[in-house]
Amino acid sequence: MDAIRCRKLKNNTRVKKGIRYQVSAMARGKIQIKRIENTTNRQVTYSKRRNGLFKKANELTVLCDAKVSIIMFSSTGKLHEYISPSTSTKQFFDQYQMTLGVDLWNSHYENMQDNLKKLKDVNRNLRKEIRQRMGDCLNDLTMEDLKLLEEEMDKAAKVVRERKYKVITNQIDTQRKKFNNEKEVHNRLLRDLDARAEDPRFALIDNGGEYESVIGFSNLGPRMFALSLQPTHTGSPADLTTYPLLF
Repeated sequence: MDAIRCRKLKNNTRVKKGIRYQVSAMARGKIQIKRIENTTNRQVTYSKRRNGLFKKANELTVLCDAKVSIIMFSSTGKLHEYISPSTSTKQFFDQYQMTLGVDLWNSHYENMQDNLKKLKDVNRNLRKEIRQRMGDCLNDLTMEDLKLLEEEMDKAAKVVRERKYKVITNQIDTQRKKFNNEKEVHNRLLRDLDARAEDPRFALIDNGGEYESVIGFSNLGPRMFALSLQPTHTGSPADLTTYPLLF
């Protein structure tokens, strides 16, 4: 402003080279601080302001050699954090505790000890119950306790028996299905063999001198016959084929 000899007066009036100008100041709109209802706008605003905050924290770290830590959680539960490169999160909180003389983890540690004690008690009782069901540690039980233990064991045995019977039933059903499938395959093969036997193109071989060679096929197994496919054209030799009877 000094270079162009401009002087600011009251009521936004400026003088430049002896000429007075009236400058209108545009009022800047104020942003009302309240929760943004639109989800998309809220997320965009969060992202922009988070980046700006992290940028300022980094500038403060570099310019002033300060240790800065920022931890943020979005409305969706996503974590965002910034920590100065010269320190770590653990070192930062350790220094915070030493400076204020407080222990941030003491109450949490006490809660963990209480939970551990309760879990140990539960584990000890469960082990004792298991040993009692195996017939051990029964001397300290009263008559009522023994009756209750007997009833619980009867119920458990009933559940085991029901489960065993169910498994056996499923295995029987599976084996029955396999047997029926194999039986169906066997019957289908028998029907195919009967159909071949009734076909006029098939007949028992009767070649005179070659009868002994045909009889030799009996060593292949029980119910084994040698059949001959009759030639369909004059002068073509018959083909020797064996078919087992599966019964």
